[in-house]
Amino acid sequence: MSAVLQTQTRPDAASHADAGTARLNPAALRERFAAARSSGKRAKDAAESLGITEGQAVAAHAGTHEHALKATPLKGPWVEILQALELCGPVMALTRNEATVHEKTGVYRNISAQGHMGLALGEEIDLRIFFSRWHAGFYVFEPANDPKNPASESLQFFDAHGVAVHKVFARPETDREAFRDVANQFSDAGKGYAFTPAVPKEAPKPDAEIDAAALAQGWSQMKDTHEFFGLIGKAGAERQQAFRLVEGRFTQRADLGIVRKLLDEASMDGAPIMVFVGSPGCIQIHTGPVKRVEPMVTPTAQWINVLDSGFNLHLREDMVKSAWIVEKPTTEGLVTSVEVFDGAGELMAMFFGARKPGVPELQAWRDIVARLPRFKEAA
Repeated sequence: MSAVLQTQTRPDAASHADAGTARLNPAALRERFAAARSSGKRAKDAAESLGITEGQAVAAHAGTHEHALKATPLKGPWVEILQALELCGPVMALTRNEATVHEKTGVYRNISAQGHMGLALGEEIDLRIFFSRWHAGFYVFEPANDPKNPASESLQFFDAHGVAVHKVFARPETDREAFRDVANQFSDAGKGYAFTPAVPKEAPKPDAEIDAAALAQGWSQMKDTHEFFGLIGKAGAERQQAFRLVEGRFTQRADLGIVRKLLDEASMDGAPIMVFVGSPGCIQIHTGPVKRVEPMVTPTAQWINVLDSGFNLHLREDMVKSAWIVEKPTTEGLVTSVEVFDGAGELMAMFFGARKPGVPELQAWRDIVARLPRFKEAA
């Protein structure tokens, strides 16, 4: 049985929709999606070109049909699926947002959950998971364009609006039989997932309504970086708004090209760094050096990429609309991050020096940050 499809779209995809798309049944939607994919579009872009979310497109491929792409609905508990993946050996974990894709190859180990919060604390796969945002899951099978190559097999998870929160792909070194066993164990072919339109994000409070002095005082008294979220929540401040309100003391505006400079510096220096990329339901972390840093320009995008064994990062440089260098006090001294945001104010990625709790920040990382370009007002 095909999953239920909602007729409304995400606000950022609505401009691409035509009046007929909302009325398409799953069979017609599969035809349109296949045509979009055959033109070279990736799944997310193909779905949005039809005015729907990726989750809606995947759900339309559940049940019996003649299209090569097949989707089998999965049931939770989601944490048990992730725990079961350890027997599959190395797989590729993918977490993305609108402007950045983070890919790590490794084994899912040390998976736990407490309430709606989850952790993956493996050597390669390091995740902070917000299971309250995980609404739907699918096993997705898609044959390769070249029949000599193996098919793409993945587990894909989406929020209530059909936005991908996390994906797991089989790799050449994956035990594919074990991977399919996981999919079979948690399959629920009759499950129909409905998706709802996203609610527009609330506008931040005016700066004048935030007690900037109390925010700065609380900031100065932080003992751990994790206190930051409670601090800005108590102040009622949006993330970048908080940066503005303590600018010059704990934060500095950075040049919009800072990510390329940072990655180039780190690759030449050899210092291990941490790269955080989040979706609505997951934060994925790389800890270690970066080596192969390559830009790529297409007719529609400008990318900076890390193409290392076991770690790939793809970040849209042309979508960086603000960048900050941020210092947070801890009991081990200051911890410095570089944070970049897109035009909608969404956090694209965060960068830190590699660090374990209780250990001071690496001087090599501070040296890299000191060399990064700051923002300069146009003359």
